[in-house]
Amino acid sequence: FIGSHICTRLIKEGYEVICLDNFDPYYDPGIKRKNIESLLKDKKFKLVEGDIRDEGLLQDALKGVDYVFHYAAQAGVRASVQNPLKTHEVNATGTLQILRACVKSNVKNLINASSSSVYGKVEYLPLDERHPTVPVSPYGVSKLLAEHYCRVFSEIFGLKVNSLRLFTVYGPRMRPDLAISIFTRAALKNDTIVIFGDGTKTRDFTCVDDVVEANLSAMEKANGGVFNIGGGNRISVEELAQLVIRVTGSSSKVVYSESQQADVEHTWANIEKARNDLGWEPKTKLLQGLERYADWVGKSELADVEY
Repeated sequence: FIGSHICTRLIKEGYEVICLDNFDPYYDPGIKRKNIESLLKDKKFKLVEGDIRDEGLLQDALKGVDYVFHYAAQAGVRASVQNPLKTHEVNATGTLQILRACVKSNVKNLINASSSSVYGKVEYLPLDERHPTVPVSPYGVSKLLAEHYCRVFSEIFGLKVNSLRLFTVYGPRMRPDLAISIFTRAALKNDTIVIFGDGTKTRDFTCVDDVVEANLSAMEKANGGVFNIGGGNRISVEELAQLVIRVTGSSSKVVYSESQQADVEHTWANIEKARNDLGWEPKTKLLQGLERYADWVGKSELADVEY
């Protein structure tokens, strides 16, 4: 999802891009292939199919590479509860393999996709980069461990690494298991929208276009460190569902189900550091982003895909 948007933007900027993906079936690999289909005809784009845990493959793929955007991961908080070992192996061990390969290949800058999940238990809001990190899911732990590996490799080997703590990214091509995707597809069909819990949990949502800008800013301006990348606002899950219903003109009703394990209560990004150090701030308001996403789903040939 996010990686395909970054690839598209880099190609547009004139860069040569190598995309490494193992097309893991966490969700339909056909959707992932569709995300980069338009790039396959571009001479500046090369697809390498394989796993980041494959040391030899990584070493070959990174020959001559200046910048690495590390978006390979086993996503999903709930998936990490069900299979924590896979989450650890991909997100922690996989990141370690990438770091080793970057050092050997003299990569100039590694942009590591981290997550707001590293914060976990909230002591104050909004969350700044100094907030304690007490993740409440194996996914959050794996992302925090990856950050520490990045820091250590930077300190020991001088590798420039920038970890971007992303806050719930949404937009065209987004993962089908995320709330905005589920709510929007249900609303467009006037189906019931199911909320886990009582709807009072809050989230800071970030449009993928803004995330792409943050990645390019980190590539061009950042000298290393950790940065929150979020919308800078928060909304409850209940309010989100009602907003999706309004945007789509839907007659969907909202019902409530049991809370899911390991879901954090609240996220809300303090983005002052990214604003000051990267010259970045989000430009897309949630209402605007939801309207664009609903329009994309309505026009997409994948709109009727069942997940």
